[in-house]
Amino acid sequence: MKLTIRNTLAATVTAVALLTITGCAVTRGQETVGAYVDDTAITTSVKARFVDNKEVDASAISVETLNGTVMLSGFAKSLREKGTAESITRNVKGVKAVKNEIAIRP
Repeated sequence: MKLTIRNTLAATVTAVALLTITGCAVTRGQETVGAYVDDTAITTSVKARFVDNKEVDASAISVETLNGTVMLSGFAKSLREKGTAESITRNVKGVKAVKNEIAIRP
């Protein structure tokens, strides 16, 4: 009995979250809720891989995704760090294109 109530509550929370996401997708100019969810998953995956990588300063690089195109911005300490960030991003599932706008700090 408790398990059924817990599952019903989880389903309700999930439904409310999906309805909320729908509003966000419209504001970002995306066509579907699915595209928004995919873009969010890509952004999260890229950021997680930056955190796991010792060469990339995850806190200095911003990641935004729109319809599978990822834009990187922020600052890198070297050309190598900038290239590594782009390479990591290109290898994430679902990424269609990368716009690397990372500036190199002098």
